[in-house]
Amino acid sequence: MEVPKINMSKKIIQNISVPVKKLGKRVRAIPYGFGNNRYCPVCKKSSRKFGKFGRIPRFEARCMHCLSLERHRLVWTYLERKTDLFDGSPKKMLHVAPEQGLEKLFKKYLGDGYLSGDLDSPIAMVKMDITDIKYPDNSFDIIYCSHVLEHVPKDKQAIFELYRVLKLRGWAMILVPITVEKTFEDPSVITPKERLKIFGQEDHVRRYGQDFIQILTNAGFKVSKIKAVDFLNDEEINRMRVGSDTIFICKK
Repeated sequence: MEVPKINMSKKIIQNISVPVKKLGKRVRAIPYGFGNNRYCPVCKKSSRKFGKFGRIPRFEARCMHCLSLERHRLVWTYLERKTDLFDGSPKKMLHVAPEQGLEKLFKKYLGDGYLSGDLDSPIAMVKMDITDIKYPDNSFDIIYCSHVLEHVPKDKQAIFELYRVLKLRGWAMILVPITVEKTFEDPSVITPKERLKIFGQEDHVRRYGQDFIQILTNAGFKVSKIKAVDFLNDEEINRMRVGSDTIFICKK
């Protein structure tokens, strides 16, 4: 009986793909390992230093074991230490534009209560327009939306939708890059080159300022601002390199 060559080839590829990926991760991390100067709370691994990342390279920004960035480490530490996300009780969570590393962890801890959505991401569980979320009012206990709104032309509509689908006693964690004093946008700026020059990235449509908290409040949210210094000491901030992002905790 002839063995189907194509099926056998697929099986061989499937059998070796996972070990190869794991080997690639280990090789990538070798120059950064063998030390305890840095610690990543996302993958729970220590290293000599973090890697650089960004168009204008930020040194010691990326964990070379799991590829987490400063804001991911900040968010994960806050979630573990300051929220009830991992207390074992059933919860429904919406993760907008899922980051691959965090997505896997959320699935692990929340199981069927976890949902990720995005317009284009291949790893998102459902296709979702954040300005028109196809779920009823009060659907989710938790919403996590990080560095998404600066890409959305109708950001106020998106924020209203997040408010609408959040449960009355739920909470949303929202992050955006705060790069100016007052938020500004210009709909006439449409080319990637112009957006890079004016907004700092080819696919950004605005710069957010210190008034972002008021934008959230205008949608109905009660907002708390959280920085790393609010719940971490200097040694932890330095070792985890959690960055200077602001976490906005939003409740109804």
